[in-house]
Amino acid sequence: MSYVFTPPVQVSVPVVGLAERFPVHRIYCVGRNYVDHALEMGGTGREAPFFFMKPADAVLVAEPGSTVAMPYPTLTSNLHHEIELVVAIGIGGSHIKAADAAKHIYGYAVGLDMTRRDLQNEMKKHGRPWSIGKGFDHSAPIGAITPAAQVFGIDSAAIHLQVNGQDRQRSNIAKLIWNVAETIEQLSAAWALQPGDLIFTGTPEGVGAVVRGDTLAGAIDGLQGIQVRME
Repeated sequence: MSYVFTPPVQVSVPVVGLAERFPVHRIYCVGRNYVDHALEMGGTGREAPFFFMKPADAVLVAEPGSTVAMPYPTLTSNLHHEIELVVAIGIGGSHIKAADAAKHIYGYAVGLDMTRRDLQNEMKKHGRPWSIGKGFDHSAPIGAITPAAQVFGIDSAAIHLQVNGQDRQRSNIAKLIWNVAETIEQLSAAWALQPGDLIFTGTPEGVGAVVRGDTLAGAIDGLQGIQVRME
């Protein structure tokens, strides 16, 4: 098969312990999935799950043991960090039951849902889609994926983010409003999940702004951490 121009290189994420990489298909994100974060964003706590998407090439890979540079994005003066557990789908499907969700999970990673908060808030004010606040270039930094068979206790793992060595976000995966299995059930009812999909499962309270020169260090117990420097 020939193309009118050379197709872009497949976006991929490293896998802990393997030379092979995880090819990214789509990026799904869950909004307001921790009660305290929902409250700080003006919500009421436990709400029905809602989803938004980022393009696959929004991925910014933090290779193991390195600090990845993220260019400060255009059009914003209020860039926010959101630390999240990322679920990597290995087996696709639609209308997946929560009880069967684990069979579809390839692994887990630490990710950041970077947000142009001022642009997002402006779009909300006018009732318009806010992709411009969420789906920009480099808006999905992610660390290496750890295969699910090597991950233990993820449903109650500690999650935290530091900026320049100071705590910003600190919580526990057990505080998810909709846990991973429930999220997969809800998401797969709306879209047919595919191998290569990434699900950013939501962020705890404590989101805030970062500026050029800041170093962000995120971690979830049992997973490869992530370190990002704003440029």
